[in-house]
Amino acid sequence: NDQTELKTTVSTKKLSLRMGCCSSCFKGSGAKSKATEMTSTNGSGGMGSGGKSMKISRKMSAPTIDIQDNTTVSGTGLALAGVVIEQDAAYWEWHIELSEGASEDVMVGLATRKDKSFYAALEQSEGDESPQTTGTSLMRKLSLKDKDTVGVAAQHSDLPMVQFLVNGEPLHEEAINRFRGQVYPSIHLPPNEHSLKATLVLDENQFREMSPHARFGPVIVARGII
Repeated sequence: NDQTELKTTVSTKKLSLRMGCCSSCFKGSGAKSKATEMTSTNGSGGMGSGGKSMKISRKMSAPTIDIQDNTTVSGTGLALAGVVIEQDAAYWEWHIELSEGASEDVMVGLATRKDKSFYAALEQSEGDESPQTTGTSLMRKLSLKDKDTVGVAAQHSDLPMVQFLVNGEPLHEEAINRFRGQVYPSIHLPPNEHSLKATLVLDENQFREMSPHARFGPVIVARGII
């Protein structure tokens, strides 16, 4: 009888251990799935766990734009980040580098999706500098100097929908009231001789300034559950 009771106890413990392992496996799998639903920026260079989308898009940027370290641009023309602004309120920065004492008029803001055909058409329409043609209708021209920080705050549910700040100071007269469709953080660099560079910063740990309101968080990449 004692031997029978001992065997029963051991069998029960083994079954409990197996069930516990299965339960922990399911829990781990569920947590992993949830983690893939939405990722935000972290780490250096503005790169988040979203990977490719958290950097300047080569495909959507002008062929005359040079990209260094995924998030720094130089050259001339339009450059777009590869992340759509989908959250209700988002904030990001551009950090400007210029030769000492120089200043440049740089366009900053949002742009709709661009591709090779857009830039081919733009080249054919040389001389037409209208915002609709150049893709800058949701951008504003700002006079910037070395080490300036341009903050952009975009929101979908309140006005103005796009706000601009330079070194933390809001530029109310440059605000954009409305936009529609999918939009991407963007910048337009003019032809220049002052070593102009601009770095896109999406990581809140690397922000130099505060957003205009607490509801404006760092850019988040929405992703489907794997």
